[in-house]
Amino acid sequence: MNRTLLLISVLVLSGCVTSRIEQSRDAVTGISSGEAMVLLGRASYNEKQTEESFTDCIADALDQGENPIRLIHQEQFKDDLYPWFEPRTSPTSADELGRLFAQPGVKERIDNANVRYLAWIDGDTVTIDSGGFMSCTISTFGGGCFGMSYWEEDASYEASIWDLKSMTSTGQISADATGTSYLAGLVLPIPILARPGNAACKGLANQLRAFVTGES
Repeated sequence: MNRTLLLISVLVLSGCVTSRIEQSRDAVTGISSGEAMVLLGRASYNEKQTEESFTDCIADALDQGENPIRLIHQEQFKDDLYPWFEPRTSPTSADELGRLFAQPGVKERIDNANVRYLAWIDGDTVTIDSGGFMSCTISTFGGGCFGMSYWEEDASYEASIWDLKSMTSTGQISADATGTSYLAGLVLPIPILARPGNAACKGLANQLRAFVTGES
């Protein structure tokens, strides 16, 4: 198993974000120009789900640059594999994908779609700390906001990558980003946003591209 750790610090506006990208590889990978990849987030009928905007962010990043990855939309992929992604039968985690792929007829449908890799995206962004004080007043002489508040967020996501040609798991990539945002009251409220979710998206997308092309 090959394990890689990357540490990245990003300054977004005046908010500082620290990102940690970790990769675990179990098999050799590579993708040809005619092959595609599909991104699946945690199913929407679970209690928790990967934000759709996060998987959209990864898809946009993979579709750009010098070496874009051809993507199949997850709804099209689910339709092609009907009924295995219906609420009663759909996998709820990356660990359950092996059970799905063992179903009769599934591999044939995937081969027809020419989808080489599936990346199961799981995770969320949560607020882990907040504080400060902000007071806003309005009077006949005017108004304004004074003080400062802050909130610290942690964005933690993981991509489990499956090679659909061999029907085996090839590895995992995790992205964890933390950042503190501020709201300063200087008559007008001035937001200073860290956006750790955006940093996690870009870091995960870049590493995912390098992973499936065999560059990392």
